[in-house]
Amino acid sequence: MAKKSISFWQRLWRFVWKSAIWFVVLSVFSTLIFRWVSIPFTPLMLIRCFEQKISGKEIKLQKNWASLQNISPNLQLAVVCSEDQHFLQHFGVDFGSLKKAMKKNEENKKRLVGGSTITMQTSKNVFLWPSRTLLRKAFELYFTVLIETLWSKERIMEVYLNVIEFGSGIYGADAASKHYFNKNAKELSKTEAAILASLLPNPRVYGKNIYSPYMIHRTEWVKKQMLFWGGKLDYTKDKESKNMLQKK
Repeated sequence: MAKKSISFWQRLWRFVWKSAIWFVVLSVFSTLIFRWVSIPFTPLMLIRCFEQKISGKEIKLQKNWASLQNISPNLQLAVVCSEDQHFLQHFGVDFGSLKKAMKKNEENKKRLVGGSTITMQTSKNVFLWPSRTLLRKAFELYFTVLIETLWSKERIMEVYLNVIEFGSGIYGADAASKHYFNKNAKELSKTEAAILASLLPNPRVYGKNIYSPYMIHRTEWVKKQMLFWGGKLDYTKDKESKNMLQKK
């Protein structure tokens, strides 16, 4: 009996560490591939399509990949101002924002606030499923570090703006621009960019009326933040900060 028990645990341990090795290899490989290859679909897209199907609704999936050069700089700046103002400085996780979010959530448990960075949102959308479990958060942190290590900030922004949900069945900047403003993502004005960025906390709700009182107030706030930033997102700041870290 003792030998069988030891043999079982040995086989279990061998299975666990082999699975872990394969997971690391495949995750690194896929992250490297997506450094250059467009993401065809995400787990969230499939989940939303399944939800539409079982609820008897028509399946809606609007998406169109656009390179970063074909996405308005206004929108790139707007999402940073709205979602992650330390995007160019941190290495995927903004611990200051996380602490603030945790404090707010303790004070008001009915209206939870997220502290996810753009990189964390990208890792969640590209590789994972929507959930608040500790296991999923652990995977999110792992893929966040991988993405920050293997991708540039420009690539992170490009993928983020192509996979993020902007409304019911609407994914990516180009599909959102055409749906809400009947134009390409490259042509977005500052106000239109601020509107799209303001959708992101809850796109399926806020997308029903982009001129609601909340959306108008939020859009004006984002526009003011864009003005404080000088109206431009300078990716060279990320390269400068990385060079300083290497010198240290």
